[in-house]
This record gives sequence, C-alpha cells and structure tokens, in this order.
Amino acid sequence: MTGNATTRFSNVALLAVASSLPSRITTSEDIEGRLDTALRRLKLRTGLLRRVAGVLERRNWAPGESADEATISAGERALAEAGIDPSQVGLLINTSVTRKHLEPSVAVRLHHGLGLPSSAVNFDVANACLGFVNGMSLAAGMIESGQIDYAIVVNGEDADDIQKNTVERLTSTDVDRADFLSEFATLTLGSGSAAAVLGRADKHPAGHRILGGVTRAATQFHDLCVGSVDGMYTNAKELLKGGLDLVVSAWKEAEPEWNWSKMDRYVTHQVSSVHTNAIVKAAGLDPARVPTTFPRYGNVGPASIPITLVEEQASLAKGDRVLLMGVGSGLNTAMLELAW
Repeated sequence: MTGNATTRFSNVALLAVASSLPSRITTSEDIEGRLDTALRRLKLRTGLLRRVAGVLERRNWAPGESADEATISAGERALAEAGIDPSQVGLLINTSVTRKHLEPSVAVRLHHGLGLPSSAVNFDVANACLGFVNGMSLAAGMIESGQIDYAIVVNGEDADDIQKNTVERLTSTDVDRADFLSEFATLTLGSGSAAAVLGRADKHPAGHRILGGVTRAATQFHDLCVGSVDGMYTNAKELLKGGLDLVVSAWKEAEPEWNWSKMDRYVTHQVSSVHTNAIVKAAGLDPARVPTTFPRYGNVGPASIPITLVEEQASLAKGDRVLLMGVGSGLNTAMLELAW
C-alpha cells in the first residue's frame, strides 16, 4: 500500500519561533586542513565541502556553551515573544537527534530549565531531520483536541563529537576512498538550537495558522544513512535518489488537494546545494522562494527548518503561504503548511 497520511488543523497557530546559534565558526577550509594528509593520499581534490556540498562554514559550541542551555534560551525567547508565561505551557516536545545519554529523556532537563509546571507533559520525539516538523504536528493535534492550550517544540544539536571522531578516523591509513566518501556527509553537520510556541488560533488571531500537511514513508531505505555519536555512514547516491522519489510521489499525491505549487516560501531541511537543487528541480519550485542557510550553518538536523524560518520571518507578510518540507533518514518526508 502506498499513499500519504494527511492532517488538517482548524484552530492552531504558530505564535513564535526563535533560535540560538553557537558563537564558534568552523570553516570548511579548517576541516579540510585537518584532513589534508588523507585527501592527498586518496587523491581527492580540496574544496569538496564547498564545491560539492556548498557548505562554506558551520557553527560549533564554544567553551561555556551547550546545546541544552542554548535550547532553553531559545525557548525562553520564544515564550516571551509569544507573550506566554511558562506556567501556561501544557506540553514540551524535544526533537533533537543529539543526546548525551539514553536515559532520562533530553526533555526533562529542558522542562526544568524552562521552569514549566508539573502538569506539562514532556517527552522526546526522534525522527532524524524531520523531528521538529513531526513535533509541531503532534503538538498541533493536542491543541486541536483540547488537551492543552499551549505547547513548545524545541531542538538542540551538537555536531562536535561526531565530527571530531570522524576526522580522526578518516586520517587513518586504512581508510580508502569509498570509506571517506561514505562519511563525507558528517563533515557538513553543524550545531544550533531552536524553539517554537504553538497555541489556539482563536485566542491568538495575530498568530500564524498551521493548516496541516502530509507525511509519507519509504522505510525500505532504512539503511542508507545510519549514524551515532561515533560516525554517520551514508550511501549518498541512493539516499538522494530515494529521497527525491519519495518527495515527488508525496508532492504529486498532495497537489490536487493542497495546491503547493505557488507558495510564497518553501522552507526546506538544509542539507547541501546538491539536495536543494535536486528538490527545486524535481518539484518545479521557484529557487527565489527557497531560502538557504546551509552555506553558513551546514546541516543542523531537525533544527535547520526552524532556524531558517527564524531568518525568513522578517521578510514574510501577513497572508503569505509557507511550506515547511524535508526528508529524514529512514526514509520519511513531511510537508506542513503555514498561513503567515
């Protein structure tokens, strides 16, 4: 059986979205400098990260900074901007890929740091790079059903350990060209945090309506990109092909009902220039309406969509149609429409 899962919301709004970025900038030249010996041994040209992926630099947490504290900061600013007191929040969903330990959830530390009430449900949702969009949909469903009035969806990513481990491994003399390329995507990762506050649209008419969207799974591709803190291994060619096929099939089935061909903004998950250009071409999107942040921030996992939305919100006008869209390892795709 194939097809999309479709969800519509009638009384949910995005009230605020905020981000917190690390202060330390790591250039692609710096990473390739650390890999210089390996690149020369494997006869790979320098400039791969810039030329192939389009990633010029990414952010990493500086001493005294952390993903958790930055996420709490982003959450505090989002709540303040929305005019919502922490005591009013009924739900916190953490959507981070990054976690320092398996138990307890990352959500409990963030719940405590934000000073949320004991009545606020809190948990982690993990779905690779789609986690934030999935979290927004879950929160919207709980608001729509009347279980809660307000929710905060958060994400904090820390790429330091996985990149350090990957660089160390790739400098080993027993790594061949195929090994190097299978871990290339890890070098594009960046760190950052974001938070979004959702509430009832009838109580917040100035909010940005969350209208709904679709999801679609192609889980036969579950082994094309597999990662942990030790490393991430990707079959880039097959992952791109499978992801594009999945997006196009979901798009075509959704188009008659949703008419997403003329959105004012397409906020996509930020992977690389190759992935962005491929999706733009396959879906027939206007490149001018597809903002990119990966050249400066790299691939910040689930945080990349809200971080990009934060940067775009100043240029959005009331009534603009915005589509959040991405593909997550596994494979899954999700598209969620906002009426700004």
